[in-house]
Amino acid sequence: MLSVPLPFIAGLVVALILYRNLKGVEAPGSRRYLNTFLGLYAVQGMIIGLRFGYGVNALMLVQPVTASIMPPLAYLTFRALSSNPVIKPWPHILPPLLLALGVAFAPWFVDPLLLSIFLGYGVAIWRLTVEDDLTEAALQKTTATIRAARVTALLLAFFSLTDGLLSVFTFFYGNAYVPIAVTGMNIGAIMIVGAYYLWPEQEASLFVAATGRGKQNAPEDEAALERIAEALESGQLYAQENLSLARLARKAGMPAREVSAVINRITGLNVSQYVNNRRIEEACRLLEQTEKSVTALMLEAGFSTKSNFNREFRRVTGTSPAQWRSNARKKVAG
Repeated sequence: MLSVPLPFIAGLVVALILYRNLKGVEAPGSRRYLNTFLGLYAVQGMIIGLRFGYGVNALMLVQPVTASIMPPLAYLTFRALSSNPVIKPWPHILPPLLLALGVAFAPWFVDPLLLSIFLGYGVAIWRLTVEDDLTEAALQKTTATIRAARVTALLLAFFSLTDGLLSVFTFFYGNAYVPIAVTGMNIGAIMIVGAYYLWPEQEASLFVAATGRGKQNAPEDEAALERIAEALESGQLYAQENLSLARLARKAGMPAREVSAVINRITGLNVSQYVNNRRIEEACRLLEQTEKSVTALMLEAGFSTKSNFNREFRRVTGTSPAQWRSNARKKVAG
């Protein structure tokens, strides 16, 4: 039985997730890293095809090196969307260089190092979603970006651990059952990706603190929220389609963490919901005062997709845009 090598499977699932969820997300460096990752995946696919399909066994020396480059690229992609992007990415070249040296001079060192690279970068990407903030992503992409980062981290850790177990298994029992073990690993990867796509998508809220609704708001929180509201109105910032938490925080002159925490403590909303409330307010004004189509006013208010607009409009008003316009005109006429 011919089994697909571990790095190919890891590259495939991670590439698909990154492409699907980071499509349209722009930040300095993120698109460059992502495109490089996808290009490397294509190269990796050709290497694997030539090695296992045409018996070009010399490529077995290249395959681990190209595989070791993908986790750093995935990490750099997400770091570019954080409040603390990598300024000098060159240190992340060191793991693939060490692995290349291992291939040349210490083959026994290749597997442990490759597993360490996958596991280490998996942990680093997960920490970005817990300790750091992916604030450069547009608000409508925040949820998808966080989910993509977490599932990428889980996949890298999964392949690292399962391949490590496979190495131990083959050491004691030989290679006879390797195809079955690899099949199990592939099924595990499919289950992780399937769970990712089927799990209900909930709105992500960065740095959500325990809400203080129902209590007396601190004067400094009230003042901070006023600064945030003023920043949102400045130049109609709320209507910018790709508005991010980082951009709002810079406009308000506050740390992104504080912006998110203040909004949550006072309103009980996350940043995306808070901004969308203002957008819906503008959409309602346009519905009542103009004859613009729903699509036109949706875009003018800052929404990019009709599905998101309709969902948020119903969340805020409890009705559809068309019904809201009809009710507003009946009130005027009555």
